[in-house]
Amino acid sequence: MTTPVSVRFEDHLLTRLRRRAAGTPGASVSGLVQRLVDEGLRLVEHPGVVFKDGPSGRRAALAAGPDIWEIVTVLREVDERGPAAIAATADILSLPVPQIKIAIRYYADFTAEIDAEIAEADAESEAAQAAWEAEQRLLA
Repeated sequence: MTTPVSVRFEDHLLTRLRRRAAGTPGASVSGLVQRLVDEGLRLVEHPGVVFKDGPSGRRAALAAGPDIWEIVTVLREVDERGPAAIAATADILSLPVPQIKIAIRYYADFTAEIDAEIAEADAESEAAQAAWEAEQRLLA
């Protein structure tokens, strides 16, 4: 559900918004404002997290590190649990423990979104593996 809100923008800012929306396929000024406000709030709520564009769309990542979904994937795959899992993940990814904790806090607030990104990455990986196996059968 959306609720209309009247917001006044300075002319130069509205010009920039319109230009950015026009340069983004399928974007509207309203949609762009909504996305930027959402991301801005997330940045304030989760210092150290940024948003990056990529082939799979925009995604949350550490400011100087991997995507949040990548950290969560490693965290799930380590044998350790509790604080030892955080330390093991930090070691595997060569990141400081506080960076892993930033990712965990973000995941706690946006679990469904990150889980969907993990599922998409898993599906892409499985498709790539199947394609490689088909190529190998053809070449054998």
